[in-house]
Amino acid sequence: MKYIYLLLISIFVIQNADSQNKNSVITDKDIAKGVLYEANIRQYSTEGTFAAFTKDLPKIKELGVNIIWLMPINPISTTKSKGPLGSYYAVSDYKKVNPEYGTLADLKDLVNQAHELGMYVILDWVPGHTGWDHIWLKENSDFYLKNDKGEVIDPIDPKTGESFGWTDVADLNYENMKMRKEMRESLLYWVEEANIDGFRIDQAYAVPIEFYKKTFKEIKKIKPVFLLAETDAYHPGGFELLDLFDASYDWKGHHLTKAIARGENNTMDWDKHIDTLFLKYKPKNLIINFSTNHDENSWSGTIEESFGKAGHAMIALNYLSPGMPLIYSGQEYDLNKRLLFFEKDSFPKTKGETYKLLKKLGALKAKHSALDIGEGIGDYTRFNSSRNDQVLAFQRTKGKDTVIYIANLSKEHVGFTMPINGVYKRFIDGKKKILSESYEYRMKPWEFWILTP
Repeated sequence: MKYIYLLLISIFVIQNADSQNKNSVITDKDIAKGVLYEANIRQYSTEGTFAAFTKDLPKIKELGVNIIWLMPINPISTTKSKGPLGSYYAVSDYKKVNPEYGTLADLKDLVNQAHELGMYVILDWVPGHTGWDHIWLKENSDFYLKNDKGEVIDPIDPKTGESFGWTDVADLNYENMKMRKEMRESLLYWVEEANIDGFRIDQAYAVPIEFYKKTFKEIKKIKPVFLLAETDAYHPGGFELLDLFDASYDWKGHHLTKAIARGENNTMDWDKHIDTLFLKYKPKNLIINFSTNHDENSWSGTIEESFGKAGHAMIALNYLSPGMPLIYSGQEYDLNKRLLFFEKDSFPKTKGETYKLLKKLGALKAKHSALDIGEGIGDYTRFNSSRNDQVLAFQRTKGKDTVIYIANLSKEHVGFTMPINGVYKRFIDGKKKILSESYEYRMKPWEFWILTP
């Protein structure tokens, strides 16, 4: 009986493990409905730990998030470091977790609890350079690029031939095949050991395409993963690089929305941008739409600084435009300060208007197939109005499903007519909204409507 009992326990454990692995496999449907959340563990809470973040996973799930991107979780180099705590991107060991955040067991718990909630976890990976404390520098200096004097160097800007100024990191040498092998093994380690669901690759354009081809092939032997590249079609490698990844950034769209908010560009410039995206990108080349992220918040400014009163209209545009919307830590709580980059910081978690908006937008994206991305992407149709330079009006459709976005993307009150007829439901309050080509509409600056049949 003792052996039968142990056998039954073993079968249960194996079946349970198989079930967990099955539940944690990301699918094309998950990606089509994707809402991405960038988690800055250090700054997310006063504790700055995996455990503190894990407690809030249900709140993040409320926003419709199904993919969580953890900024680098590795230990940070102290040699040549910047600020009291250094940069997240100055990694000192690819196979360990930053002890400030907790333990490997804490990370695994975060991943497991995310999986139980139907969410997936990807890790921020820094393959282009390491911190100066990394063991490779001591044992394998040939893993790094060197100057004419044989000294390891920090990254050089290929456009100028001068240092980027990232003096806290040492530049890796991808001509060294042994280094490539160790880097590949480090990536595989996290999929096998912590059951993570993919990677966001920092400076993806700075690494040879052949490395990605071989590495991603090996990773996908373990499980399907989501791969996000910090690049776009305008960086070196172009679509040969992007075709290896699931998604990349819409940097041009991000900067354009900021310019529109400042009054430097208008909605007709947005039309040209969207037309270019459809011409350049295939349905499988997903783009990430964002109003902020860790770099933008710390170095360029808060959403209030960047967008002013246009913030919510632009956030809504991120959800309605073709692409996957991104939320950055604190954005949901109306983050009104630039989070410190090289030292500890945090923010209060008071649910306000932005939280309500993101929750509604997340539910909208989950419900409406018209907002799907990927191979089954919903169609995008621009509506002309009498004020095309100020009013952005378009619909997304897929089958019988339709979602309409109409916004006054200007600092002025505007009156306009539009050739749309029908009875719709308002996104904000569910009340009826009648559209007719015979009406003249009036909209306040930065006012927007989201309508469904």
